[in-house]
Amino acid sequence: MDFIEITGIRCYGYIGYLPEEQVLGQWFEVDLILGLDLDPAGQTDQLEDTLDYRQAIAIVKRLIATEKFALIEKLAAAIAQAILTLDKVQQVRVRLSKPAAPIPDFGGKITVDITRKN
Repeated sequence: MDFIEITGIRCYGYIGYLPEEQVLGQWFEVDLILGLDLDPAGQTDQLEDTLDYRQAIAIVKRLIATEKFALIEKLAAAIAQAILTLDKVQQVRVRLSKPAAPIPDFGGKITVDITRKN
C-alpha cells in the first residue's frame, strides 16, 4: 500500500469535556496518513487517478469547526470515518492533538492516534 501524508492541519473548534471548552473553544492540530494505491497516478500523471487531498483537508476542517463532541477520541473517529468515504482511500491514520489542553501546570499537548481501514 502507498501513502499520502498531510501534516499540520490547524483549525479552531469547540470540542472538549469541560463546559468552557465547548464555549470558548481551542485550536486543534491534525496529521493524516492516507493509504491508497498511487501506482495509477504514477503512471498517468492525472489527478483523477489519485486522491485530491484538498478533500481530506476540507473534511477535517469542517468536522472540527462544526461538531461539538466531549472527547477528542470521538472527533478522531469521526474524521477517520469521513475520510474513508473518499474514493480510493483504503486506510487512514489520524493524529489529532490538543496543543493547549486546559490542564493546570501542563505545557504539553494531548494526542490521540487512531488507524482505521475499509
